[in-house]
Amino acid sequence: MNLHLKARLGLMLFLEYVVWGTWYVTIGTWLSVTRHFTGQQVGLISGTTAVGAIAAPFFVGLIADKLFATEKVLATLHFAGGFLLFMAARQQSFVAIYVLMLLHCCCYMPTLALTNSLSFRHIRDPRSEFGPIRVLGTAGWIVIGLVVGMLKLEATATPLLLGAGMSFVMAIYCLTLPHTPPLACEGKLSLGSLFPREALLLLKERSMAIFALASFLICIPLTFYFTFTNIFLNQAGVQNAAGKMTAGQMSELFCMLLIPVFFRRLGVKYMLAAGILAWVLRYVLFAYGNAGSGMWMFWVGILLHGVCYDFFFVTGQIYIDRKAPPALRSAAQGLIAFITLGAGMLVGSWLSGVLVDHFALRSTEGVLTHDWRSVWLVAGVISVLVLTAFSFSFEKQEVNDATSPEGEPVPGVPL
Repeated sequence: MNLHLKARLGLMLFLEYVVWGTWYVTIGTWLSVTRHFTGQQVGLISGTTAVGAIAAPFFVGLIADKLFATEKVLATLHFAGGFLLFMAARQQSFVAIYVLMLLHCCCYMPTLALTNSLSFRHIRDPRSEFGPIRVLGTAGWIVIGLVVGMLKLEATATPLLLGAGMSFVMAIYCLTLPHTPPLACEGKLSLGSLFPREALLLLKERSMAIFALASFLICIPLTFYFTFTNIFLNQAGVQNAAGKMTAGQMSELFCMLLIPVFFRRLGVKYMLAAGILAWVLRYVLFAYGNAGSGMWMFWVGILLHGVCYDFFFVTGQIYIDRKAPPALRSAAQGLIAFITLGAGMLVGSWLSGVLVDHFALRSTEGVLTHDWRSVWLVAGVISVLVLTAFSFSFEKQEVNDATSPEGEPVPGVPL
């Protein structure tokens, strides 16, 4: 593959995740500390990404893939998204911020799929070449998280303004990307082209249905982490919380390297179970850690992110790719993303906000704090219930035509 082209695609993904990483981790702290919003309001605004994820397949599948060149769609969406972030940073009321963030996420979330599809269109072997390019997206998230943390911007609107600026930069850069015309798709634009009936019928198979349900349920406690960890760490007295949280993305990169090894030794069922168990351990560590002698618990809880995410979600993507017929793999992946990043995280963002409000405390000086131990233990109990139900209901199977994450045949690998 052309090294220059690889660098251009890598920079695209770096900027793509910088835009998201500027505000997503810290917006809850700004809303809670500076705007004095309730936990439920913070959860609802955080959940706008889930609404955007629900809307994304409709936009990408029904419009972008059929009508417009991908680089022009990306430029338009990022320009609009940057303007909406800029406006959101200037608002005071919940309704105004919620509406603007909702519109921003409806613009931004489709670009995650579009940047991937543009990359796939211009590389010869996505299986071997996309990984080193995609890793720069995670690097972008880490870099901007360190910057926001070191500059102590977590309780301000500045991360949203940074995100707006980077979104404008991304919009301009997208116009320099290789021309990627829409695929010549035949037929009418319809909902059926998103999730074909055959893909939905995959859920009739018991193992697929259990996996889809477990994926939906685990995304509920997952949202507790993304929405409220930064607020929690700041209230606990942790310095540079946003910077420390980037260690989770660093561990994600490391765990990616471990997936092939554990995949062969454990198989899909135990990989998925290990991912859910990591969520349980993380929340227990958060519940009993502190910013002093128990700071190691916070560090371990953050570093478990690699296992939490990679062992469940990446392994799940591999599982879907192996279970679905080749013609339905894209639709099946889209369906699971709709169930998890959309529906699961939408429910989780609402429920986490309700629980944080339920465990809110106010000191005699009027300072708002929370009973975080109870919040994290509730999230841990939900994760335990999902783990128990999954472990007893998901059966290990043998698939003779399975392939490893590298694409090599692995006869009889247990699913």
